[in-house]
Amino acid sequence: MGKLEGIIKSEIVRLAKREMRKISVPLGKDVRLLKSTVSTLRKTVGTLERFATRQEAEMRKGKAFLEATPEEVKSSRFSPRLLRSLRRRLGITQKELAILTGVSIGAIHQWESGTFVPRAQKKSALVALRKLGRREVRKLLGERRAEMTEKRVSTRRGKRARKTSKR
Repeated sequence: MGKLEGIIKSEIVRLAKREMRKISVPLGKDVRLLKSTVSTLRKTVGTLERFATRQEAEMRKGKAFLEATPEEVKSSRFSPRLLRSLRRRLGITQKELAILTGVSIGAIHQWESGTFVPRAQKKSALVALRKLGRREVRKLLGERRAEMTEKRVSTRRGKRARKTSKR
């Protein structure tokens, strides 16, 4: 009788383990999937928080800024034709677009000819420009030009002061 009890006991243990596996394996897969989802969401929230703090800092300074969220930049597509049509829709020249995005006129020409593609930060500025109208772009352009003239004046004064001090 002892042998039969041992066989029944081992069979019960084997069946119990099999039933536990049936339940625990799918749960383990679900847990792994949820962990990866949480990780992705955590990264996204982190980038959005950094983006928001950067925008708040820019707003406190009073500067106009052109930036879009990383998700918008990732999902956006640019072609030379789209860049040209964006510029025409806004009614700005290549030089003005270069001032707004912070690149040279040659870079704008190369983007529009398809030689090069804008990098992430410049692409972000272009995505932000898509959301603006002509009036807003003109206002932003005026602010950027004012900033540029202030920088030029301050650097010229510094150079003159150094030249006179050497004599």
